[in-house]
Amino acid sequence: MKIISLAGLALLAIGVVAMIGVGPGNGESAALLRPDDQEKVSLGQQVYTVNCASCHGAELQGQAEDWRSPGPDGLMPAPPHDETGHTWHHPDELLFKITKLGVAEAANLKDYTSAMPAYEGILSDEEIVAVLSYIKSTWPDEIRAGHDEMNKRYALEPRDTR
Repeated sequence: MKIISLAGLALLAIGVVAMIGVGPGNGESAALLRPDDQEKVSLGQQVYTVNCASCHGAELQGQAEDWRSPGPDGLMPAPPHDETGHTWHHPDELLFKITKLGVAEAANLKDYTSAMPAYEGILSDEEIVAVLSYIKSTWPDEIRAGHDEMNKRYALEPRDTR
């Protein structure tokens, strides 16, 4: 009887996890980026140069020293993607969504305005992952390790994926 109860409890837990989702929406690992994959990083650097460097800088330095405050046009300047920025403060899944869908939709900030376009329909998912992998490949080892740990914690957080 005890074995049947434990089996039933396990099935119930699996069902709940399947319904609410754990980790990224499609059940993949939260670590989408591949900063150690030289082929992906090389592609990412090429795509970054063509699509991102004009605002975020050829050296990932961003648009303005004070990138945390709106510019004269009322828009936030493009932040740096190096270790001085905040890119590494966000899990891979959110970075991917911001790039693909734009900040307002990805972060559910309806009134947020940005000069950065959503890249859905411009870049493929593979190209977005490649660009983000290139960016991460430039971070110091301790920041990369901290970002990897954040992705592991993020993968364990329950999310409503409906």
